[in-house]
Amino acid sequence: MNRYIYGYARVSTQKQDLSRQIDLLKTYNCNEILTEKITGTKSNRPELNRLKDKLRPHDVVVVESFSRLGRSTKDLIDIVNYFEEHDVKLISNKENFDTYTPQGKLMMTVFQAFSQFERDLIVERTKEGLKSARARGRKGGRPKVNHKNISRAINLYHTEEYSVKDIVDMTGISKATLYRYLNKEEIKSS
Repeated sequence: MNRYIYGYARVSTQKQDLSRQIDLLKTYNCNEILTEKITGTKSNRPELNRLKDKLRPHDVVVVESFSRLGRSTKDLIDIVNYFEEHDVKLISNKENFDTYTPQGKLMMTVFQAFSQFERDLIVERTKEGLKSARARGRKGGRPKVNHKNISRAINLYHTEEYSVKDIVDMTGISKATLYRYLNKEEIKSS
């Protein structure tokens, strides 16, 4: 089994130094070390995204600590789950976490349980919010569309004289709604 070892190091500002993390990652004989100078609160971390694109089953990712990897507990759990789902092993030096070990596998189970718990809470809160809104007389879902405007928009579309943007401006319906009704029309005619 041929596995590749990646190191990932991150600091939050351009002024901070990555040397300490890189020195540590070298002790793990990393084949490649990806570095980033960007705050952990940014959801788009190009080097972390690049790392995810490079990973293959049985590869290993080494970090100095979890704080270098995730910007929040939820983000960290999502990243760890991503690695697990792609059969990528994770080692975090500071937390002494290694998914090769029984303790690491136990921690993965705990991470996955927290992740599922968070999803369940979101679903529960959404249902409670909808129930509360209904009790106040509000309805969820898409707003009702004016069928006269839909018919007008479809007719304008079929004339082939107007752009979709023009039709949207003239009728007040969204582009997505227009296409949805055009698709329904196409399905009926086939």
